[in-house]
Amino acid sequence: MNAPSTRTDGSREARNLRWLLENLVEEVPGIRSVAVVSSDGLLLLSSDPGQSAATRAGTGSAGPKGSSADLATIVSGVGSLTLGAAKLMDGGKITQTMVAMDQGSLFVMSIGDGSLLGVYATPDSDMSVVGYHMALFVGRAGHVLTPELRTELRTSLEREQ
Repeated sequence: MNAPSTRTDGSREARNLRWLLENLVEEVPGIRSVAVVSSDGLLLLSSDPGQSAATRAGTGSAGPKGSSADLATIVSGVGSLTLGAAKLMDGGKITQTMVAMDQGSLFVMSIGDGSLLGVYATPDSDMSVVGYHMALFVGRAGHVLTPELRTELRTSLEREQ
């Protein structure tokens, strides 16, 4: 999967967050698609903004229907479902959810502000490596994901579509 080239527009924080996402995609074998979703379910950042990974790479189906919007919807739903389950079961804070399927794996990790990081990976990806790199992303990105940055990222995505 080819990551988009690093954009030079926007604030330093937005550029750094995009760079972190691009590194996650480039460094971890098997990642098909990545989405950062706000606590209210809006797509903030994606490995394939405005187009499917399959279209960009010129291959067959890559992500859930190929689009970052679909992945964001799924990530938001899974995050909400697991949060509800944790409350019902007095399970405490959700740190990560993983769904293993025949044709891929979905990982959802909480970012400190209520946002979520979602990764869709190939079925043969190393789950521990994906989880480790997601945790690194969350650790590096969580503290900069301010309301101002979320607004900037959302506005930037809307302009691209």
